[in-house]
Amino acid sequence: MIRKPRLLNGCAKSKFIADAFEAKGWDAWTCDLLPPEGPGNHIQDDILKHLDDGWDMAIFHPECTYIANSGVHWLHRRPERWELMRLAALFFKALWEANIPLIGIENPIPHHYAVEIIGKNYDQIIQPHQFGEDASKATCLWLKGLPKLIPTKQIEPHLSDTGRKIWGNQTKSGQNKLAPSEHRKADRSRTYQGIAEAMGEQWGMLGR
Repeated sequence: MIRKPRLLNGCAKSKFIADAFEAKGWDAWTCDLLPPEGPGNHIQDDILKHLDDGWDMAIFHPECTYIANSGVHWLHRRPERWELMRLAALFFKALWEANIPLIGIENPIPHHYAVEIIGKNYDQIIQPHQFGEDASKATCLWLKGLPKLIPTKQIEPHLSDTGRKIWGNQTKSGQNKLAPSEHRKADRSRTYQGIAEAMGEQWGMLGR
C-alpha cells in the first residue's frame, strides 16, 4: 500500500487548508485546542505534543496577539505583556524548529522584539486580493523547504468615496472589521480560501 504524505495544519480548526491538501492525495490533519469546524482528521490537543508524529509538511498559524507589529505599542503601555510576548515568540520558535522537512508559518507582520527571539523573519508577504479574494490583509509567510506562493488571481481595487484604492466593502479587510464576539479572534485568523487553495495546488506536489 502506497503511503500518503502527511500534513499537519497546526493551530487551526478550519478545514480550508486540510481540504485543499486532501484533494491532492495527502493525509491531512488539523490540530488545535478547540474542536474542528467541520468533518475530517483533527487532533484536539496541544500542538507541541504532536510535532514528532511523522509529518512530511506542516503549516502553522500561531497566536499573533503579542507578536504582531500592529500591537507593539501595548508592550510599552502594559508591562505585563512583555512576558506574554516572550512566551508567544518562543512558541513560534518551537514550531519553526520542529523536525519536519517542509514548514510554512502564517502570521501578520511581526515587531522586531519578537523577531529577535524567533531568530528568523518572514520570507514573503502576500495579500488575499492576489488569490481571488476581495480583501486586503498583509499576511507573512515563514518558509522552510517551501517555495514562495505565486499569486493566482489578482482582484482589482475599488475606489472609496475619498478616491482611495481599497478591497472589499470597507477600508480594511472584512476580517479586520468583524464585530466583537467570542469567535472574533478565530474568525480573524482564518486563512482565506483562495490562499488555502493556492497552498494545496502549489505545495501539494511536494513531499511525495
